[in-house]
Amino acid sequence: MTTFAALLRGINVGGHRKIPMAGLRGLLEELGHTAVATHLQSGNAVFSTDGDDDEDNLAAGIVQLLEKRFGFPVDVLVRDHAYLRAVREACPFPAADLQPRQLHVTYFSAPVDADRFAHLDRPSFLPEEFRVGDRALYLYAPDGLGRSRLADTLARPRLLEGLIATTRNWNTVVKLEELTRG
Repeated sequence: MTTFAALLRGINVGGHRKIPMAGLRGLLEELGHTAVATHLQSGNAVFSTDGDDDEDNLAAGIVQLLEKRFGFPVDVLVRDHAYLRAVREACPFPAADLQPRQLHVTYFSAPVDADRFAHLDRPSFLPEEFRVGDRALYLYAPDGLGRSRLADTLARPRLLEGLIATTRNWNTVVKLEELTRG
């Protein structure tokens, strides 16, 4: 059995694109997954499976059934425990010294290199900073995500072209790694 996290992008925000967590759990069970649980209302689920599907195939199955069930498309990333642990351990910022609202991880559907962001004038955003990791971007936003000019810039469609990207605060990053330990 392998335990995974499913990260749904852009649901239950501002009363739009509503997916009840009980519905998400039921959907994952319908797909044959076990030990299903959700975290918060913002589209985080964990599940175990004994199949040999890879993360992309698991995500595709979830995407297909979500659209059928709820009537709108939802981007989904699926990541296993080893990956989530590696992302947590590779954090280039002093997570233990920061408030969780100051540190975020954007998970990407594919590898991203620093060249994608080379044109950004990084010093103009200080003290906000970011670092690129393995299919992830770490963002330090001392005043939180809601006030971050850098987060707004990094979320521009031109920068994310060809990618699925979804962001979680540090508390959620840690919790998902813990929940997928199995």
